[in-house]
Amino acid sequence: MNTCVNQEEMLVNAFQQPIGAPLPHWTARPVPPHTPLNGHFCRIEPVDVDRHVDGLYRAYSTAPDGRDWTYMSAGPFADAESFRSHLIKAAASRDPLHYTIIDLATHEPTGMLALMRIDSGNGVIEIGHVAYSPLIRRTSAATEAMFLLLRHVFDDLGYRRCEWKCDHLNAPSRAAALRYGFQYEGIFRQAVVYKGRSRDTAWFAMIDRDWPAIRMAFERWLAPENFDAAGVQRVTLANLIAAQCSGTESSFRRTPESSQE
Repeated sequence: MNTCVNQEEMLVNAFQQPIGAPLPHWTARPVPPHTPLNGHFCRIEPVDVDRHVDGLYRAYSTAPDGRDWTYMSAGPFADAESFRSHLIKAAASRDPLHYTIIDLATHEPTGMLALMRIDSGNGVIEIGHVAYSPLIRRTSAATEAMFLLLRHVFDDLGYRRCEWKCDHLNAPSRAAALRYGFQYEGIFRQAVVYKGRSRDTAWFAMIDRDWPAIRMAFERWLAPENFDAAGVQRVTLANLIAAQCSGTESSFRRTPESSQE
């Protein structure tokens, strides 16, 4: 098990009470601009109903059933018109900020994700509403889409913390969070009511001092030399993150949940 924990010297105030590290130069972070982010395998761009609705509906319709929407707040959609209504609301929202993923190999929409719960004063933001269609799932484009948002959050905007939350029963989402380098932080019991059900919410997060090691691992995973002639990965992203973290001042640590990766 690899462990990378930054051991900060304990700070105390005049009353000998322990206090957090000072941030004398901290300023509120910018609200994310709703602009495209470009990669090698994909582009993520603001949802545009007229340009994206048909392609997204086709992409999601390649799934054999509606199980991909079980743990989402919306869907499954009975028909194209109900999906259009959903997309109209998503396009109009400013928190969450919804993005469409465009596969650069086909130039077709293949999924969606969002930045949400934007707390610019504290530098905290969440990635959510992640809805990958079967056309993008388990591809380099899917991983790169997440990398583009994380890089935007930490490098472009200077946020201190990025969160991932999901129904604690949603095993694929929990595994994805760990694969991308988020740390498990616990369960908020009975935190949400959705689709007439109670949800205990699993919390994961990544902070700014984790990011340099995780960014390098993403870059190494996405590099052409990490794939054989058949396009199969040589080294997993989870292993690259663990290896890259070793010897850094990241707070990243392996948790028992990492066995799900």
